[in-house]
Amino acid sequence: MKANILILLSVLMVQLSKGQEAPAVSKTEFPEAALQQPLFGLDGQQKTAGEILAANKGKTVLLYIWATWCPDCINGFPELYALQKANPDLHTVYFSLDRQEQQWKNGIQKFHLKGEHYWFKTDWKNDFTNAIDLNWIPRYLIVSPDGHIAKYYAIKANDPALQDAIDALR
Repeated sequence: MKANILILLSVLMVQLSKGQEAPAVSKTEFPEAALQQPLFGLDGQQKTAGEILAANKGKTVLLYIWATWCPDCINGFPELYALQKANPDLHTVYFSLDRQEQQWKNGIQKFHLKGEHYWFKTDWKNDFTNAIDLNWIPRYLIVSPDGHIAKYYAIKANDPALQDAIDALR
């Protein structure tokens, strides 16, 4: 019995770790389906992901996908703050997967998250998250000033590849 439990736990751990695997292909463009995904701003107004990204053309953007229920997101905030402090010209856009609007808004205030904030108002799976192969949060992407994806996959703000992508765009 004990051996069966250990085998089951081992299989479960392997399956959970697969959720953190980087996608096989790093995309440099957002697919059209992703750009059409609706999100909602703090003012309740609906915009598409494409409209949000287009409004930020000319800026290097850290696109951060997160939720208040995500322990890895919350535990990673010190590294996020450090990345922002080290790159004051970096513009942060947050896309939240929170299940409830008030929970999302409370989290922004509680964690002092600076930048633009949007909420999917959907389940985990939607056209945007499917198009970017979302398999874990937090998820960080770097979007270049011309709107291309400069860094497609990172799950930690202190991933050196994030800073490398930012530096390459300067």
